[in-house]
Amino acid sequence: MPRALGAAGGEGGEWGTEWVAKKGRKRCGRSNLGVGPAAQQWYICAMTASPQQRMTVDEYLAWAEGQPGRFELYAGTVYAMTPERAGHAKIKFSVQAALLSGIRRAGLPCHMLPDGMTVRIDASTAHEPDALVYCGSELAASVLEVPNPIIVVEVLSPSTRRIDASLKLAGYFRVPSVAHYLIVDPDQPLIIHHARGNQDMILTHIVREATIKLDPPGLELVLGDVYGAA
Repeated sequence: MPRALGAAGGEGGEWGTEWVAKKGRKRCGRSNLGVGPAAQQWYICAMTASPQQRMTVDEYLAWAEGQPGRFELYAGTVYAMTPERAGHAKIKFSVQAALLSGIRRAGLPCHMLPDGMTVRIDASTAHEPDALVYCGSELAASVLEVPNPIIVVEVLSPSTRRIDASLKLAGYFRVPSVAHYLIVDPDQPLIIHHARGNQDMILTHIVREATIKLDPPGLELVLGDVYGAA
């Protein structure tokens, strides 16, 4: 996960606590952001903190089930996710449909789930990807989280670009089952494909056309299905 501020550059230097807090205040257009971990500053910029008490993932899931809207949990703090733009929603639907088509073409015993499902990163952090794929027996209709996703997808938005490309990249690959993390650009045909390699290596491919081979589980994602339907 991201290091705490001040780990490099000192208190006042680049990436020091004051420097990043100042950048966070400027980026958010707010003057009330305090000094703290870079990760928390980014989440404050992108989302709105909800309950004040810290929660475990289990406590968060029990709380969130009865709440309207979408939320994520980072380091014990609940954040409400910002509303989506129409372009973001259309591409999100298209990538969900493209993954489902890829599963059916390959005849795989896998399942695609859209946004709304929780992926547990650790005891105090849980994300809600825009789409995911898991394989094996189908989950019960009542479950709230997917314990063994193989593919997770995030569609970029102006407020979450930094989070998707850094915090979630590190977080999702802490889940042992995750083999692929796709970051989808809603404004142009562009998908950044992060794939788990040997040991701690993550392989990154920038894809603008044709298909992305996702093995495991053995499906192909056709970019034309994603962007041609948008």
